[in-house]
Amino acid sequence: MDVFVNLTVNGLATGMLIFLLAAGLTLIFGLMDVLNFAHGGLFAWGAFSGIWVYSATGSFMIGIVAAIGTGLILGLALERYIIQPVYGNHVQQILITLGVMLVLSEMIKVVFGPNQLSARTPSYLSGSWEFGDIIIIKYRLFIIIIGTLVFAAIFYILRNTKIGLIVRAGVINKEMVQALGINIKRVFMLVFMAGAAMAALGGMLLGPYSGVIYAEMGLEFGILAFIVVVIGGMGSITGSVLAAILVGLSGSFMAYFVPDLALAVNMMLMTIVLIFRPQGLFGVKG
Repeated sequence: MDVFVNLTVNGLATGMLIFLLAAGLTLIFGLMDVLNFAHGGLFAWGAFSGIWVYSATGSFMIGIVAAIGTGLILGLALERYIIQPVYGNHVQQILITLGVMLVLSEMIKVVFGPNQLSARTPSYLSGSWEFGDIIIIKYRLFIIIIGTLVFAAIFYILRNTKIGLIVRAGVINKEMVQALGINIKRVFMLVFMAGAAMAALGGMLLGPYSGVIYAEMGLEFGILAFIVVVIGGMGSITGSVLAAILVGLSGSFMAYFVPDLALAVNMMLMTIVLIFRPQGLFGVKG
């Protein structure tokens, strides 16, 4: 039982980190029909900027604010100058955002240096709680709570606010929303910035979780995020969170029981879903 609980908590924490990256990705594709392969670069920049500020100030919360701010600024610049010219062309989107991903990774090395950065857990989130043989690490529980709150906030906004109604309507029919006098381009920009901010937040939270951050982490976790989006269904936030949890749990249990399959299990899950339900678990057939 203690092994099961510890692996479950570890898997949920990993899943929530992936969800923070995948949620923005699925929103951006669902509303804007944009395949943004540079999303992982925003994740990495959030990690480095946040951890750097955290190390300089000693305040973990200020580091989180810095990471989110970095995501918002980079998201605005990326949407306005890179994404806008290639709306409606998936091939160009893939090529240009892959290029941006590589540029963002190399710029991290220029700004922060080529070496890994260590990231310590803040003192108030260090340690663990012990219940018999069950050990609950505080920081992992913190990540699970943050991921759950972000999901709840997105779900509430999409279902119960005017901007959420506009976003959901834009997913279904962008032209009709534009015809009603709503500036859909501004909505696109805000959604893109929000997605970038969530990715940056995920990168920042990963730092103390893994202990180190590195420039190539954006590509690694970006691939996981795309797997989650495919499994959950393009444009579905509920699908993204459930798929992220599934990926996190499967990776955690496989790494313990069958280490040789730990890296392959996510691709296996995606393949099975694509075979039996190509639109994803919560996707809608086109």
